Amino acid sequence: MPENTAGISAGTLLAALPDTVVVADGDGRIAYVSPSVTTLLGHDAAALVGRPLQVLMPERLRRGHTEGFSRYRATGEGKLVGATTQVPALHAAGHEVPIDLTLSRLTPSADDEPGDALVVAVLRDASTTILLERQFEVSRYLAATLRVTAALTEAPDADVAFQQLLPTLCTELDWDAALLWQADGDRGRLRHAGTWTAPGADVPALAADAPRRLFRRGEGLPGRAWQRRVPVVMENLGTDPAVVRQDAVRADGLRTGVAFPVLRGDTVLAVCELFSTGPRPVPPELLDVLAHAGRQIGQFLDRLRAESHVRQLADTLQRSLLPSHLPVIPGLQLAARYRPGADAALVGGDTYDVMPLPDGRWMALIADVCGTGAEAAAVTAVTRHTARAASAVGSPAEILAAVNAALLHQQGDAPLRFVTACCLVLEPAGSGQRARLSVAGHPLPVLRSSDGSAEEVGTPGRPLGIDADVSFSEIELDLTPGSTLVLYTDGVTEARDDAGRQFGEDGLLRVVAGAPLDAEATVGAVAAAVEQQLAGSRHEHDDLAVLALTVPR
Repeated sequence: MPENTAGISAGTLLAALPDTVVVADGDGRIAYVSPSVTTLLGHDAAALVGRPLQVLMPERLRRGHTEGFSRYRATGEGKLVGATTQVPALHAAGHEVPIDLTLSRLTPSADDEPGDALVVAVLRDASTTILLERQFEVSRYLAATLRVTAALTEAPDADVAFQQLLPTLCTELDWDAALLWQADGDRGRLRHAGTWTAPGADVPALAADAPRRLFRRGEGLPGRAWQRRVPVVMENLGTDPAVVRQDAVRADGLRTGVAFPVLRGDTVLAVCELFSTGPRPVPPELLDVLAHAGRQIGQFLDRLRAESHVRQLADTLQRSLLPSHLPVIPGLQLAARYRPGADAALVGGDTYDVMPLPDGRWMALIADVCGTGAEAAAVTAVTRHTARAASAVGSPAEILAAVNAALLHQQGDAPLRFVTACCLVLEPAGSGQRARLSVAGHPLPVLRSSDGSAEEVGTPGRPLGIDADVSFSEIELDLTPGSTLVLYTDGVTEARDDAGRQFGEDGLLRVVAGAPLDAEATVGAVAAAVEQQLAGSRHEHDDLAVLALTVPR
């Protein structure tokens, strides 16, 4: 390859790139491949030179490639040229690897010989991108189902709740049409209870067929969901022999359908069907979310008549936004406290999380969403799940930036729900822990040093979900033996006594400085001090979360 003016060969430059570069000649054979192909696909670069491009493709794609490459060679035009496309590549070990493929055309010069390089392909590992996209989709669906629950809370009775269920489901989950079937267990039939279509969508044939239709257990899409008590999907309604409404489906141009049961325990109260006029992949994660939604909706409808049951549902939902237990980290004590706000029927916006990272580090997160209720819980779910998805590939600042982008994307035209958060990434450092800390509009953590002194640490930043151009700074902390780091939400410092005096940062510093060197004792001392502050107070109290990390001596 020619050298540039600095005397560095093009091959040297290509070899230094993290992406894999493949150059093919006019016969579709590999003329050059960068060494990074070994990391991406397990092949030896030198051994690939001269071999056909098909060696990098799964068997099922090779025929189509051969035809497309021949057409490209003859016409100079190709569908993939100039664009980036996600495709599977074949690893030397035989398994498939998702890659982002970018093709560029080389314009031959007059001096080129037949067989000279014709196309350049850049291959990039897409597995991390796919994981993040999938986690974001799961977060989006979780938020949508929480908004369904929010809409149902306004219903005065179960009948009105069922009427509100379809439009909310259809709108929030982005499906074109929805049908609701109520179970008549005594007669063993599903009866039509409602049809709803999204604005601009129309399913006249399906809507006309539904009122005269009865489904037995196991019959058709809704009957299968009733019988199995789990979501059921039909990704190609026009050709699936199990579809019993073929004429209506074809007349309305429906392509994909999914049905999930609304459950009260093991009893099916109803079955919801969702339809799309375009082909729509339904990943297992979405089926899990729909199954969870069916259970949550069933519980809500069953408990709608009693305020105590509504409070129990809110408590269940709140616990789903918190870890069921804290992990065990060698050389580090962890403890946490959560206490709901004054109105226990409303889900709070406080959350915390601790999770392992693939490289042996750990991420700790504490966050506070503006407001309470299911809308705040939906934002909390997006915050927590996006942070988990981004943690494997980012620093604390990058994790917060990913959450910020997800909140802005999910928010759309909805009322502003900003989030404050504090993110920490830990790794062992000698006999202690080294931490990188980033703060987004959240109360600064308190560090109790081994000498017993306590101080705030970190750099204040802007909250999440407001500005797309915001950036977040990081600081590095050494947690030495005998030190404790306390992360908390403003329900601690803003707790007011009957005279309106707040507990404040100074009160928290005194409690942390005087607490024993033990994570559980520290969060217990903070919680007890706040309860004492609130005792007999006429002022409502906010929900509260405290997370302590102690390095024992």
